[in-house]
Amino acid sequence: MIELATMTSVCPDWTLSEVIEGMKRHGYCGLEPRVEWGHASGIERGLSASHRAEVRRQLEGEKIDLCCIATGARMATPDVEERAQHIEDLRHYIDLAADLNCTRIRVFGGQRARDRELALVVGYVADGFRQIIDQAAAAGVALLLETHDDWSCSAPVRAVVEQVDHPNLRVLWDFMHPQRMLETPDEAFSNLGSLTDHTHAHDGNYVEGRMQVGALGDGVIDHASPLRLLSDAGWSGYFSVEVIHKPGSGHDADTVLAQYASGFRDLLPNR
Repeated sequence: MIELATMTSVCPDWTLSEVIEGMKRHGYCGLEPRVEWGHASGIERGLSASHRAEVRRQLEGEKIDLCCIATGARMATPDVEERAQHIEDLRHYIDLAADLNCTRIRVFGGQRARDRELALVVGYVADGFRQIIDQAAAAGVALLLETHDDWSCSAPVRAVVEQVDHPNLRVLWDFMHPQRMLETPDEAFSNLGSLTDHTHAHDGNYVEGRMQVGALGDGVIDHASPLRLLSDAGWSGYFSVEVIHKPGSGHDADTVLAQYASGFRDLLPNR
C-alpha cells in the first residue's frame, strides 16, 4: 500500500510534537526530516544519544514512521576532497538513521563535471557509493539516489544503481524532475520502477520560465500515472510531500498538509 509522508520542509517552524499533531490531523504516516536546514523539529546528526532515544520513543509511541532522512550530500561533486566530505557526512547520517530506526537516506547526485562524458561521471558516482554502501547495509539503511538536479533523467540514475549492484542502493523517484526533463512517467517507470524505494511529490506550474510549486492537482506535473504504475506493480512505500518553506516565512503549513492529503486520496480513490 502507498502511504502519505511529509518532509519537515513543509512545516520548518513546527516542533516535533507540532509536526506529529499536524500529521495525525491529516492522515500522514511517515515523517521525512530535511536535515541541515535548521528545522524546529530538531532531527539533526548532532543530537545526543539521549535525545536520539527520546525522539525514537516519541515517534514510535505515536506510531509515526521516520521513513527517510533527506540529506544534502552530493555524490557527483567533481572536487574529490569535497566529495569525500559528503561521504563522511553520510557516515554520520547512517549512524543517526540506525539510532532512530530509519531505513532510508536521501542522497543527491548534484552538479556533475561538465568536462567529462556522462558515462565516466556515472562511474565516479558509483565509486562514491561503493565507499559507503557496506556501512549502510550493516546498519540496515538503504541509500537513495534522487531524480533531481543533473540527475533528473532516469537513465543515468539507473546506470549508477546498476554499476554499484548492491541491494542497499536504491532510487528516490521525484515525480516532478523527470517530467521537467520531458520524460513521461511511463519512460521513468521503465527505468526506475523496480528500483524505487521512496517518492517525492510536489505539483507546480511554469511561472516566468521557472517551475513554481503549488497545490496538488493544480499544476502540470502528472502524479496519477506514476502512482498507478507503482500501485499496479504492487509497490508499497511513501508518497512524501516536498513543498519547501523557509523557516520564518509565514507560510500556512497546515493548509499544505491538508490539501496534499486530499489530493493524494483523490489520486488513489480505492485505498
